[in-house]
Amino acid sequence: MEWRGRRGSSNIEDRRGMGTAGAGGLGLVGTLVVLAVGWFFGVDISPLVSGMQDDARPGVERQLSAEEQEMGQFVSVVLADTEEIWTDVLAQQAGLQYQEPRLVMFSGAVQSACGGASSAMGPFYCPGDQRVYLDTDFFRVMQRQMGAGGDFAYAYVIAHEIGHHVQNQIGILPRVNRLRGQVGQTDANRLSVLTELQADCFAGIWARHAGDRFGSIERGDIDEAVNASRAVGDDILMEKAGRAPMPDSFTHGSAAERSEWLVRGMQSGEMADCNTFAEAGL
Repeated sequence: MEWRGRRGSSNIEDRRGMGTAGAGGLGLVGTLVVLAVGWFFGVDISPLVSGMQDDARPGVERQLSAEEQEMGQFVSVVLADTEEIWTDVLAQQAGLQYQEPRLVMFSGAVQSACGGASSAMGPFYCPGDQRVYLDTDFFRVMQRQMGAGGDFAYAYVIAHEIGHHVQNQIGILPRVNRLRGQVGQTDANRLSVLTELQADCFAGIWARHAGDRFGSIERGDIDEAVNASRAVGDDILMEKAGRAPMPDSFTHGSAAERSEWLVRGMQSGEMADCNTFAEAGL
């Protein structure tokens, strides 16, 4: 993926050098604490991240490494790309003006309008403050523990969370949130899966249009993104945690489902083709 030297976004908050006290003192890899009204859709990667952010100390500010600074630039460029693409796509396909979210990079733990979370949760979106939260060390986990490295794989993760922001803007998240409170756990989990799969499809839409507009996608990039979508499938994560996959407990979708919907968005480029709920009969 060609990203160096390109425009970055101004909608970035970099809290990585603040120390964990600046993130609410939740500890390095702790338990997710979320307000009941919060929507996170983060992936529990705690079995994969023991020792993550071992060099961070509570309340101690630090200088970012050269690698962290470069990763921050990368995240900024990808976010800028999503802003350009969704401004046009949302206007043309939904008749809406895109409201640009902010993206917060943090280390260890963070506070949001939806509550507090640790790195063990993975990247997440909070509709309460319309922000995406990302510990950039997650990309290191993707590469080393998940076998899903590569710039475009990391860009897919960002685009997926932006997909949740699009869902929030078009009213999907509030409706699903209400429905989940009216059904049992199995049905609530399925609604979460459908929400995640649609965000994957929206990430595919971004990839399709970004490739056409910026010419930034190189040979092999698509395979990186598809591999990453499979790596965060519920069945794969459960197997890596030593558990037998149980579809009724899935909240994000299987590896096959996630890659299928990502590819569908890439091939179509149309929001109408990402209606996971309609295909499920809802």
